[in-house]
Amino acid sequence: QVQLVESGGGLVQAGGSLRLSCAASGRTNSNNAMGWFRQAPGKEREFVAAISRSGSSTYYADSVKGRFTISRDNAKNTVYLQMNSLKPEDTAVYYCAARLMATIATIMTQYNYWGQGTQVTVSS
Repeated sequence: QVQLVESGGGLVQAGGSLRLSCAASGRTNSNNAMGWFRQAPGKEREFVAAISRSGSSTYYADSVKGRFTISRDNAKNTVYLQMNSLKPEDTAVYYCAARLMATIATIMTQYNYWGQGTQVTVSS
């Protein structure tokens, strides 16, 4: 089992920045590809960003491309999501996910482990 704990969420004004962290513990394996998803009130959970095992490959949803950056520190078993130029529509609970493969995935069912989520609220 792998446990994922997100942190770094909060309330920020539009145009501001936040950095989310996702710390993995348990049967961690730095060979896991990781992803971030989000779920706004009344909406389905959606893909935000993903990073490969090595960190050399990343992929972003069109809605966050150019504003968000995903990265990882395998020595610390931690994945980050740097969010800049935040918009009110970025308001959601953000979830970290890990999959038992090295390659990037964008679909929820391709991930094996999930964190509990961290709330991000962007005020206008």
